[in-house]
Amino acid sequence: MQLKNLAASEDSSIPQEFVILLANLAASGECARGDSTTNRMSDPEIHEKYLMEAFDEAFRSVEGNIGGPFGAVIVKDGIVIGKGVNRVTSRNDPTAHAEIEAIREAAKNIHDFNLSGAILYSTCEPCPMCLSAIYWANITGVYFCSTRHDAEAIGFRDNHIYEELNLLPDQRSIFFRKIDHPIAVKLSRTWSEKKDKKPY
Repeated sequence: MQLKNLAASEDSSIPQEFVILLANLAASGECARGDSTTNRMSDPEIHEKYLMEAFDEAFRSVEGNIGGPFGAVIVKDGIVIGKGVNRVTSRNDPTAHAEIEAIREAAKNIHDFNLSGAILYSTCEPCPMCLSAIYWANITGVYFCSTRHDAEAIGFRDNHIYEELNLLPDQRSIFFRKIDHPIAVKLSRTWSEKKDKKPY
Protein backbone atom coordinates (compact mmCIF):
# COMPACT_ATOMS: atom_id res chain seq x y z
CA MET A 1 0.00 0.00 0.00
CA GLN A 2 1.39 3.43 -0.95
CA LEU A 3 2.11 5.64 2.06
CA LYS A 4 0.05 8.47 0.62
CA ASN A 5 -2.98 6.20 0.74
CA LEU A 6 -2.37 4.94 4.26
CA ALA A 7 -3.63 8.11 5.93
CA ALA A 8 -7.02 7.64 4.31
CA SER A 9 -7.12 3.90 4.90
CA GLU A 10 -9.86 2.33 7.00
CA ASP A 11 -7.78 -0.80 7.56
CA SER A 12 -7.98 -1.38 11.31
CA SER A 13 -4.83 -3.53 11.22
CA ILE A 14 -2.69 -0.45 10.54
CA PRO A 15 -1.47 1.12 13.80
CA GLN A 16 -3.71 4.10 14.55
CA GLU A 17 -0.83 6.25 15.71
CA PHE A 18 0.80 5.88 12.29
CA VAL A 19 -2.43 6.78 10.50
CA ILE A 20 -2.64 9.92 12.65
CA LEU A 21 1.02 10.72 11.89
CA LEU A 22 0.44 10.47 8.14
CA ALA A 23 -2.73 12.54 8.34
CA ASN A 24 -0.87 15.27 10.22
CA LEU A 25 2.00 15.19 7.72
CA ALA A 26 -0.41 15.43 4.81
CA ALA A 27 -2.26 18.32 6.44
CA SER A 28 0.94 20.22 7.18
CA GLY A 29 2.45 19.60 3.76
CA GLU A 30 5.60 18.05 5.22
CA CYS A 31 5.61 14.95 3.01
CA ALA A 32 8.98 15.17 1.30
CA ARG A 33 8.96 15.08 -2.50
CA GLY A 34 5.28 15.88 -2.29
CA ASP A 35 5.46 19.37 -0.80
CA SER A 36 6.86 22.48 -2.41
CA THR A 37 9.69 22.87 0.10
CA THR A 38 11.24 19.49 -0.62
CA ASN A 39 10.62 19.75 -4.34
CA ARG A 40 12.88 22.80 -4.30
CA MET A 41 15.62 20.87 -2.49
CA SER A 42 18.44 19.22 -4.42
CA ASP A 43 19.41 15.61 -3.75
CA PRO A 44 22.43 16.63 -1.62
CA GLU A 45 20.15 18.82 0.50
CA ILE A 46 17.69 15.98 0.94
CA HIS A 47 20.50 13.61 1.96
CA GLU A 48 21.85 16.20 4.37
CA LYS A 49 18.41 16.61 5.96
CA TYR A 50 18.02 12.91 6.72
CA LEU A 51 21.64 12.36 7.68
CA MET A 52 21.33 15.17 10.23
CA GLU A 53 18.32 13.39 11.71
CA ALA A 54 20.45 10.24 11.96
CA PHE A 55 23.24 12.22 13.63
CA ASP A 56 20.72 13.66 16.10
CA GLU A 57 19.84 10.09 17.07
CA ALA A 58 23.52 9.18 17.44
CA PHE A 59 24.32 12.16 19.67
CA ARG A 60 21.25 11.33 21.74
CA SER A 61 22.66 7.85 22.27
CA VAL A 62 26.07 9.14 23.33
CA GLU A 63 24.87 11.96 25.55
CA GLY A 64 22.21 9.84 27.23
CA ASN A 65 24.46 6.79 27.69
CA ILE A 66 21.95 4.80 25.65
CA GLY A 67 24.53 3.00 23.55
CA GLY A 68 27.19 3.47 20.89
CA PRO A 69 27.61 6.54 18.65
CA PHE A 70 25.29 5.42 15.87
CA GLY A 71 21.96 6.60 14.48
CA ALA A 72 19.75 5.67 11.54
CA VAL A 73 16.68 6.97 9.75
CA ILE A 74 14.48 5.20 7.17
CA VAL A 75 12.57 7.20 4.57
CA LYS A 76 9.87 6.01 2.17
CA ASP A 77 7.90 8.18 -0.25
CA GLY A 78 9.49 11.19 1.41
CA ILE A 79 8.26 10.30 4.90
CA VAL A 80 10.45 9.21 7.80
CA ILE A 81 8.91 5.86 8.76
CA GLY A 82 11.52 4.72 11.23
CA LYS A 83 14.35 6.02 13.39
CA GLY A 84 16.89 4.10 15.38
CA VAL A 85 19.50 4.78 18.02
CA ASN A 86 22.08 2.28 19.25
CA ARG A 87 20.76 0.73 22.48
CA VAL A 88 23.18 -2.15 22.98
CA THR A 89 24.43 -1.23 26.45
CA SER A 90 21.22 0.21 27.90
CA ARG A 91 19.20 -2.85 26.86
CA ASN A 92 21.95 -5.42 27.26
CA ASP A 93 21.02 -6.43 23.72
CA PRO A 94 23.90 -6.95 21.26
CA THR A 95 21.44 -6.81 18.35
CA ALA A 96 20.05 -3.37 19.26
CA HIS A 97 22.01 -1.50 16.62
CA ALA A 98 20.63 1.74 15.22
CA GLU A 99 19.81 0.27 11.80
CA ILE A 100 18.03 -2.73 13.35
CA GLU A 101 16.02 -0.46 15.63
CA ALA A 102 15.05 1.74 12.67
CA ILE A 103 14.03 -1.28 10.58
CA ARG A 104 11.89 -2.64 13.41
CA GLU A 105 10.16 0.70 13.90
CA ALA A 106 9.62 1.20 10.18
CA ALA A 107 8.13 -2.26 9.67
CA LYS A 108 5.85 -1.75 12.66
CA ASN A 109 4.76 1.67 11.45
CA ILE A 110 3.81 0.61 7.94
CA HIS A 111 2.56 -2.79 9.10
CA ASP A 112 4.77 -4.62 6.60
CA PHE A 113 8.06 -6.48 6.87
CA ASN A 114 8.83 -5.58 3.24
CA LEU A 115 10.46 -2.15 3.12
CA SER A 116 10.89 -2.05 -0.66
CA GLY A 117 11.28 1.50 -1.90
CA ALA A 118 12.69 2.72 1.42
CA ILE A 119 16.05 4.43 1.85
CA LEU A 120 18.15 4.07 4.98
CA TYR A 121 20.41 6.88 6.20
CA SER A 122 23.06 5.87 8.73
CA THR A 123 25.83 7.73 10.48
CA CYS A 124 28.14 4.78 9.81
CA GLU A 125 28.50 1.95 7.31
CA PRO A 126 26.22 -0.84 8.58
CA CYS A 127 27.89 -3.79 10.28
CA PRO A 128 27.37 -7.25 8.73
CA MET A 129 24.36 -7.94 10.98
CA CYS A 130 22.66 -4.71 9.95
CA LEU A 131 23.65 -5.25 6.33
CA SER A 132 21.86 -8.60 6.41
CA ALA A 133 18.79 -7.01 7.97
CA ILE A 134 18.79 -4.38 5.23
CA TYR A 135 18.73 -7.12 2.59
CA TRP A 136 16.03 -9.09 4.44
CA ALA A 137 13.91 -5.93 4.65
CA ASN A 138 14.36 -5.28 0.90
CA ILE A 139 15.50 -1.73 1.55
CA THR A 140 16.28 -0.06 -1.78
CA GLY A 141 19.39 1.94 -0.86
CA VAL A 142 21.67 3.11 1.91
CA TYR A 143 23.52 6.37 2.50
CA PHE A 144 26.19 6.38 5.22
CA CYS A 145 29.03 8.57 6.46
CA SER A 146 31.75 6.87 8.52
CA THR A 147 33.18 3.57 7.27
CA ARG A 148 33.76 0.22 8.95
CA HIS A 149 37.41 1.26 9.30
CA ASP A 150 36.41 4.49 11.05
CA ALA A 151 34.31 2.41 13.45
CA GLU A 152 37.26 0.08 14.03
CA ALA A 153 39.44 3.07 14.93
CA ILE A 154 37.15 3.93 17.85
CA GLY A 155 36.85 0.39 19.18
CA PHE A 156 34.10 -1.35 17.18
CA ARG A 157 34.58 -4.72 15.48
CA ASP A 158 32.60 -4.19 12.28
CA ASN A 159 35.60 -4.65 10.00
CA HIS A 160 36.75 -7.78 11.85
CA ILE A 161 33.35 -9.39 11.32
CA TYR A 162 33.41 -8.46 7.62
CA GLU A 163 36.78 -10.21 7.38
CA GLU A 164 35.42 -13.27 9.20
CA LEU A 165 32.65 -13.61 6.62
CA ASN A 166 35.27 -14.23 3.93
CA LEU A 167 36.51 -17.30 5.80
CA LEU A 168 35.13 -20.82 5.68
CA PRO A 169 33.12 -21.70 8.80
CA ASP A 170 35.87 -23.86 10.27
CA GLN A 171 38.43 -21.07 9.80
CA ARG A 172 36.60 -18.43 11.82
CA SER A 173 37.65 -17.28 15.28
CA ILE A 174 34.33 -18.55 16.70
CA PHE A 175 33.79 -22.30 16.61
CA PHE A 176 31.45 -23.41 13.78
CA ARG A 177 30.74 -27.04 12.86
CA LYS A 178 28.07 -28.47 10.57
CA ILE A 179 26.08 -31.44 11.92
CA ASP A 180 24.04 -33.47 9.46
CA HIS A 181 20.63 -34.30 10.92
CA PRO A 182 17.59 -35.94 9.28
CA ILE A 183 15.18 -33.57 11.03
CA ALA A 184 16.80 -30.65 9.23
CA VAL A 185 15.80 -32.19 5.91
CA LYS A 186 12.28 -32.80 7.21
CA LEU A 187 11.98 -29.21 8.40
CA SER A 188 13.02 -27.82 5.00
CA ARG A 189 10.59 -30.14 3.24
CA THR A 190 7.77 -29.17 5.60
CA TRP A 191 8.32 -25.50 4.77
CA SER A 192 8.60 -26.16 1.02
CA GLU A 193 5.36 -28.11 0.98
CA LYS A 194 3.40 -25.74 3.21
CA LYS A 195 0.56 -24.31 1.10
CA ASP A 196 -0.35 -21.32 3.26
CA LYS A 197 3.16 -20.03 4.05
CA LYS A 198 3.94 -16.34 3.69
CA PRO A 199 7.25 -16.13 1.87
CA TYR A 200 9.75 -13.42 2.60
